[in-house]
Amino acid sequence: MITAAIHGFLLAFPLIMPLGAQNIFVFNQGALHHHFVNVLPVVLTAAICDTILISLSVMGISVLVFGSVIIKSVLIGIGVVFLIYMGWTTWKSKIDNNEQNTYSSFSPTKQIIFAASVSLFNPHAIMDTVGVIGTSSLAYQGLDKFAFASATVLVSWIWFFGLAVAGRLTGKFDKKGNFIIVINKISAFIMWGAAVYLLLSLKG
Repeated sequence: MITAAIHGFLLAFPLIMPLGAQNIFVFNQGALHHHFVNVLPVVLTAAICDTILISLSVMGISVLVFGSVIIKSVLIGIGVVFLIYMGWTTWKSKIDNNEQNTYSSFSPTKQIIFAASVSLFNPHAIMDTVGVIGTSSLAYQGLDKFAFASATVLVSWIWFFGLAVAGRLTGKFDKKGNFIIVINKISAFIMWGAAVYLLLSLKG
């Protein structure tokens, strides 16, 4: 059981670390808000979405879902629309010394919707959870599988909270918002790139 947990923990960290739409969004939100509590909707949503994806993958349900061409096409279509829209919104966002960013005016509900869409329709996250974590979990049964899955979930929660904190610290030092503007542009390109990747996956 301990071995399975360690395996899950060590496996999940390198999978979640690469720069992607989900990580950029969480970091970005951390940098944009004056108070960490305002970032909690984004952090909690991203962590919960990862928990759902990991749970479905370990149980094998995600394989059945993505095995359906119709369901897969619908989900990818929704994901592409969301990613294009979020990319455009991020690209157009401007720094305001008082408001910090247009994201600051988003209601918690809108933040949750954005975070959920960039998490659940994140091709990198889906491939990792279904292809790597889901497949690796097949080596375990019962409590060992539960320990493996729990460890991977724990990594997501630690990572997103840490990422938001890193963003908040960056925001404090970047008083003029120059770095945040660059991050916004990079974020937009990554989201659009993810949308293109999803479209190309339909041909696969």
